[in-house]
Amino acid sequence: MNIKRLDHLGIVAGIIKDLGLIEAIDQRLQKDELGQEKITPGEAVAGMILNGLGFSDKPLSLTPIFFETKALEILFRPGVEASDFNRHKLGKILDRAYGYGCESLFFEIASVVCLQEKVDLRFNSLDTTTLSLTGEYLQDSDENMIKIVHGYSKDVRPDLKQVVQELMVSQDGGIPLITQSWDGNSSDSKIFDKRAKALIDYFKKSDSPRYLIADSKLYSRENAENLQHLKFITRIPGINREESQVILSAISDGKWNELDKKNKYTSRSILHHGIAQRWIIVFSEQARERISKTLPKNIKKEREKVEKSLWHLSNQAFHCASDAEKAALKMERQCRYHRIHILGIEEKRHHAETGRPKKDSAPIKISYFVKASLLEDKSAIGAHLDEKSCYVLGTNIPEAELSDVEVINGYKRQNNSVENMGFRFLKDPIFFTSSLFLKKASRIQGLLMVMTLALLVYSIAQRRIRQALKDKDETLPNQIDKPTKTPTMRWLFQLMEGLHFVVMNVNKVATRMIHGWTDIKKKIVMLMGDTIMRIYQVTENLNFGSGG
Repeated sequence: MNIKRLDHLGIVAGIIKDLGLIEAIDQRLQKDELGQEKITPGEAVAGMILNGLGFSDKPLSLTPIFFETKALEILFRPGVEASDFNRHKLGKILDRAYGYGCESLFFEIASVVCLQEKVDLRFNSLDTTTLSLTGEYLQDSDENMIKIVHGYSKDVRPDLKQVVQELMVSQDGGIPLITQSWDGNSSDSKIFDKRAKALIDYFKKSDSPRYLIADSKLYSRENAENLQHLKFITRIPGINREESQVILSAISDGKWNELDKKNKYTSRSILHHGIAQRWIIVFSEQARERISKTLPKNIKKEREKVEKSLWHLSNQAFHCASDAEKAALKMERQCRYHRIHILGIEEKRHHAETGRPKKDSAPIKISYFVKASLLEDKSAIGAHLDEKSCYVLGTNIPEAELSDVEVINGYKRQNNSVENMGFRFLKDPIFFTSSLFLKKASRIQGLLMVMTLALLVYSIAQRRIRQALKDKDETLPNQIDKPTKTPTMRWLFQLMEGLHFVVMNVNKVATRMIHGWTDIKKKIVMLMGDTIMRIYQVTENLNFGSGG
């Protein structure tokens, strides 16, 4: 009897086969026509994807150990062995990917996948993150190779070198569409400028409208020339004077539309950076609650700072009472939450002689000292709270095409699609853990592309099963055993644990079976489609006993 683990890896392998990833990669990375390679480039990449989605807490160099206990006959084909996925083979494939162009390779595959899966490509979320690395890295003269250097760390690890990873995903399922690696000290603004310019022709060729959604780093005077040729949704940076003006105008007018119980909005037409736009001012109760928690600390900090300055001011001599009063009131410019209250002006007379002056002695000089206190400005505090409870979204999409509410919802989905689905996945500590030990920057670029291919497979699998649950009006249990139509694939992978591929040889006759079934596992497999059902040897009329 030969027993190998299958678990959820049959789902991953089935999605890879359905998407034709192995064939697509073989076509581009020079498959060995002489048959000297035991596994093809596509199979090597599929192996890396399976390793990454196996959540095995094993680095890429230990891929052969990962596959020693796995049912390779089912996941790949008969004849494939764990030793075929050695680090030399995988390293050479990463070199080939870099030679072809990691970004081009991923984009070509993702474009076909999205067309095949009928992914809604209207809303495209763009963002960047940083990936920290340890050790020293080899650099060469290739100008296209990323530089692994120190930079602004979004992981709050300024002690480590890093790379910047750019990702654009569809809001339909969080499917990655574009990925690119950048130098570790690259700024979001420059990355977004270059991406916006590159997307102009790509979006124009699309059969359906395409909307670019990103955070405030997308919006700048320098990028305005590109943005006027794209349909975009972005947050207007607070450094723009006009942003504060439209918020104050909206608060003053008080004409809000209800978005939901905790949010309201209004909009303005504006010409800014040469682009005719619609600015949507959103009042968020959640933002107000957040600001309310930090406001007392800021008020206290300002009071302590200004009171210290007032103490020093009270010991400063002035030539006239007017100058003393003006100096105190000038200090009010430092105040956002307070105002200066003048208590009085004290005179100090200076005489030529020492000691107590004579009764009718005239002073040679009079100095003036101001006494002032600090009062909280309730009106200013309230106005600041109102202003900071609002944010402004900018878009050049006509209202007839997207309403204000659709624009707001499109922006809100930005965080869920690219940050929660994309970057959280790529930065999971047990996903390709310690794999970025690679010493060649070119191979790191290749591996980051493979990691994003794994995200592509994962997001397609999750999108498929959620769509199947919706279409069939079915549910699956979540982590607290409550029915849900939107399970995460990570959780379903855990539910699939305990499935084994068993080969029994009796009188030289081999019998193959999958052992460890439960009704939930069977249901998951049947929801995933025919290819995955064949991998798990499931038919609709399969009858399960208590043991599998």
